[in-house]
Amino acid sequence: MTQNLVNAAIKAAANAYAPYSNFHVGAAVLLDNGDIVTGSNFENASYGMTLCAETVAIAKANSDGLLKNIVAIAVAGGPADGVAANAEAITPCGRCRQIIKEVADLTQRDIPVHCARADGYDSYLLSELLPHGFGPANLK
Repeated sequence: MTQNLVNAAIKAAANAYAPYSNFHVGAAVLLDNGDIVTGSNFENASYGMTLCAETVAIAKANSDGLLKNIVAIAVAGGPADGVAANAEAITPCGRCRQIIKEVADLTQRDIPVHCARADGYDSYLLSELLPHGFGPANLK
């Protein structure tokens, strides 16, 4: 199932709107029923307004009422003509790690994050990528 999730992220990257960086990113979230929701990055001339693929996929799941059903996420990225061939795995940026942390806290799961590379993928738990994340418990 993990390879299917990674493949969905690679495929989603083809839909990225990245005219400024030419760095296409796709993300795929796995739901507890086996369904996959995808997203791709959506750039803006004002870079601060750019939407990351992970955020898009999570927001799509949320808009369908499925935020609590997320159990894993995969990401893939690279130049438009070589996402699947990207030798190095990309990991979610800090902002996306924080967004994933919100899901992890909501679902009480240490979300697995699978990062595509040319010859497979690397897997991490969110707690490895964001060991001291800020969450709802910090607001009390």
